[in-house]
Amino acid sequence: MEINTYLERINYTNSVKPDTQTLYGLHLAHMLAVPFENLDIGLKRPIHIDERSIWDKIVISKRGGFCYELNGLFAWLLKQIGVDVTYLNARVFNRDGELGSHFDHLTLLVQIPGQSSRWVADVGFGDSFNEPLHLETGREQHQGLRAYRIEQTVEGYIVWQKDYDGSWERQYFFDLQAHKFPDDYEVGCTYHQTSPKSSFTHKNIISKATPNGRVSLEHGKLILTKNGQRTERPVAGDEDYRKLLKKHFDIEL
Repeated sequence: MEINTYLERINYTNSVKPDTQTLYGLHLAHMLAVPFENLDIGLKRPIHIDERSIWDKIVISKRGGFCYELNGLFAWLLKQIGVDVTYLNARVFNRDGELGSHFDHLTLLVQIPGQSSRWVADVGFGDSFNEPLHLETGREQHQGLRAYRIEQTVEGYIVWQKDYDGSWERQYFFDLQAHKFPDDYEVGCTYHQTSPKSSFTHKNIISKATPNGRVSLEHGKLILTKNGQRTERPVAGDEDYRKLLKKHFDIEL
């Protein structure tokens, strides 16, 4: 990995060390620079999650990706700078409160050498925490107008998000068993880009954090969130979509 090239991709200009400050800075920079997106699925382009493929797509071609790509690449960066990373099996809650299949999502457990504290890092869940979460159960961890907490259960942990209106919602479940990347996640990656039961095969989405909110293109709409206030406008055809894609994400397909 060419670390400086990666840092340029995420607009990170501070020094890089295996410490907490660097972890927080890289995580936030990644969320602000690299979008969560599944556009290749709609274009019938196969998604591969080996390190070379995700490097070429996200860093060289300046695209985004979904969890296996984004967190797979971010984990590689963290390991290159000397941070301990464990690949975790995460399962996403649907609107009915049901969990997805095993390896439905990839999230990361991160530990700084010489420290006992552990963090959950995740740059691949979309509209979620912009900075790592301390693996300290029960405590509210505030980020801007939102808050997060990690609940410990008999079988593992649940990430909760407190939305702008004050309501709490479960995002995903994970346990701390270590897994191998990309091997253990290949089946999940194939499922999400091919199965009619996957939400990713039914709609295109691209979304990125901004300093005061988020910008998204989905369901034929441009969605802007600023300081907790959401506005929408319809996308007026393919040409308008291409212009918005270039303006907000600097992507040309």
